[in-house]
Amino acid sequence: MKESKTTHWIGFDLGGTKMMAAVFDRNFNLTASRKAKTKGLNGKNDGLERIRTTIRGAMEDAGIEAENLAGIGVGCPGPLDLDRGVILHAPNLGWRNVNLKSSLEKTFQCPAVIANDVDAGTYGEYRFGAARGARCVLGIFPGTGIGGACIYEGRILRGRTGSCMEIGHVKVRSEGPLCGCGRRGCLESVASRLAVSAEAAAAVFRGEAPVLQSLAGTDIANIKSGTLAKSIRGGDAAIENIVRAAARHIGSAAADVVNLLAPDVIVLGGGLVEALPDLIVGEVRETVLAGIMPAFAKGLKIVPAELGDNAVALGAAALAAEEGGKA
Repeated sequence: MKESKTTHWIGFDLGGTKMMAAVFDRNFNLTASRKAKTKGLNGKNDGLERIRTTIRGAMEDAGIEAENLAGIGVGCPGPLDLDRGVILHAPNLGWRNVNLKSSLEKTFQCPAVIANDVDAGTYGEYRFGAARGARCVLGIFPGTGIGGACIYEGRILRGRTGSCMEIGHVKVRSEGPLCGCGRRGCLESVASRLAVSAEAAAAVFRGEAPVLQSLAGTDIANIKSGTLAKSIRGGDAAIENIVRAAARHIGSAAADVVNLLAPDVIVLGGGLVEALPDLIVGEVRETVLAGIMPAFAKGLKIVPAELGDNAVALGAAALAAEEGGKA
């Protein structure tokens, strides 16, 4: 029997500022990757061409041709029509109604699937990372916003046509700050990295964070995850208190989900968690355990993600394989 030439999968992470194409072999070992700036405001046509060019570059680096592709999986932000493979609206990119699945299948002549980026990242952790072998996984990824996902008995929990588990929009403060979704008091409005950075900038302005003042001043754009970590390590108690409070809000929302779904693993990911894993995971763990039914605490693991920048691409590639029946 002639051996199949379809030997590799593409996993693609489409972010608001950067994108990455990764090539994986049959066993999901990474063979090559290529990154590029997204430049979403240049328009969706330019964006689609950037995606195609980045994939071609990764394929070139891996030494494979289109005939070697078994499938492509893409982790995307924003509301999606998962069945049709359409990005309905990506606010950070300025894109609407982008038929990404059709475009990729036409260009590369192989099956393509799209998934919510946090769904893909959590699925990657379930298959290959911190949640391997779990029955039910809750993924929480604080970043510019806060994304959530649930893997239940090996499948992503989702709605009829789109993703779900928008934990960032669980209300945690009855009269809290205005959220990007238009409501007040959402978890995202008080515990995202953007919210933490804004509060940290205010602390600098009040003279409460001299280390952060020297590192970034009051410019929120410069107050990134690594900068916050340096500030705390340098002794800025006010910044540590801000981050701990944000982590407790995450823990409070996560506790409510535990009481609904009884996951055996909670995976915390994203840049802020990577920069301050012990502080954030510890605070979330303490808050979750204080807020759940005692029966659900037994065996519950709350852990940092393991796959880093590869989580979304690896999860997306595995989803492509799963939908193709070849995983």
